[in-house]
Amino acid sequence: MINILEKFESPQLKKIHVGKVRDSIRIDDKKRMIVVTDRISAFNKNLKNSAIPSKGAVLNTLTNFWFKRTEDIIPNHFIEQIDDNISIVKECEPIRVEMIVRAYLTGSMWKAYHKGQRVFSGATAPDGLSSNQKFLEPILTPTTKDEFDSEISEEEIIKTGLVDSATYQKMKEISLKLFAYGSDFLAEKGIILVDTKYEFGFYEGKLILIDEIHTPDSSRFWKKEDYDKSPEDVVQADKEFVRQWMLKNKIKGKTPDVLPKEVIEETSKRYKDIYQDITGEELPVSNFDVTSRIYQNLLHKGFIKAGYVAMIMGSKSDLKHAKKIKSYLDKFDIAIEMRIISAHKNGERLVAVAEQFNHSIEPISVIAIAGRSNGLGGALAANLNAPVINCPPFVGKDDIMLNINSSLIMPSNTPAVTVVHPDNAALAAIRSLNIPQFKQQMAKDIYDMKESLIEDDGEIRN
Repeated sequence: MINILEKFESPQLKKIHVGKVRDSIRIDDKKRMIVVTDRISAFNKNLKNSAIPSKGAVLNTLTNFWFKRTEDIIPNHFIEQIDDNISIVKECEPIRVEMIVRAYLTGSMWKAYHKGQRVFSGATAPDGLSSNQKFLEPILTPTTKDEFDSEISEEEIIKTGLVDSATYQKMKEISLKLFAYGSDFLAEKGIILVDTKYEFGFYEGKLILIDEIHTPDSSRFWKKEDYDKSPEDVVQADKEFVRQWMLKNKIKGKTPDVLPKEVIEETSKRYKDIYQDITGEELPVSNFDVTSRIYQNLLHKGFIKAGYVAMIMGSKSDLKHAKKIKSYLDKFDIAIEMRIISAHKNGERLVAVAEQFNHSIEPISVIAIAGRSNGLGGALAANLNAPVINCPPFVGKDDIMLNINSSLIMPSNTPAVTVVHPDNAALAAIRSLNIPQFKQQMAKDIYDMKESLIEDDGEIRN
């Protein structure tokens, strides 16, 4: 069973942004789909082959938990959660500023403070503070929302036009209110909200809260009893565990970009533990693997068709043949797409196709349409984990006899099959999807065909 979601792909959905953790999918002018993967980032880089089981589900479900409890402070972009890892949200105009609220001197701020820095994003920290010491009042240290998350003061934010003064004052006020609410809520659970970030946007001209709120990725949490015992070396209950491991295991001065199995397992446990500590409930566990569950939920909500058939042509001259195949596919409720990629002339494009198709959540079948020297079917079969069916656009028996071998004889480990006639190519593609509703439809077609033959036989005999 696949229990991680490192990549999300579907050729039926238009991806408009890929973040460190979240992928954004266009639905329409008013809504978008947010897919929260299990990827993990630290020090502004994604870690390789280190997806954390259940991490995306924790972030998505916990964010929506907080959204519902803070909408009286400020409206947010949440519409509906359709899967543990997926939410539908309002399409809005984001403000390119992250509002960082800090209640304790820790993390990167402490390191800079220890080296002598006293002004952070326009806020001044007094002398004489120690590591992990609580401020008299929470402070705001905003950053730019870009690749580097650079410190930026209120004056610079307004001067550069990132947001106007009145809006920024409102963002400040709301950020501190959200932090106060989160701190009070968590204090009752024995948890300290150390610091966090908030992001805002405009929806229909009004300021709303977006992205995530009070999650292990956006916030730092401490257990109060641990902090009371030993403030300076309190154990973080969030992603900081990963950062600290990376700092302790540098290789030639560089932090590693791959996590060992035991660190992945411990991080997953910490995410699930903090979810339970905050909500009072265990994270729901599905009996499906992640990809199967997402496929069923997206299908149920009508965001995708049950299957997808790609007809990839070697050139535009193959379009008539492709349309003939499509006419047989049209009786099935599937997504159909026509593409032009030449194996010989721009085969480098196959890399992007393979990246998407090989990680797609829905069943996929590919029909390769190329005549003469057919390198397309073999190139597709060599790169895809989906079925590939050659159906060359032959123009007569002589063409078949002359060029069929280039489709029949495939190199090793390139299992493309060849079907000569368009109707059979379409049926082979549908059958290879192995989707129950189509199997029933084809079973009826087979029954009708047999009954028709029996009727014809009876008519002739009579």
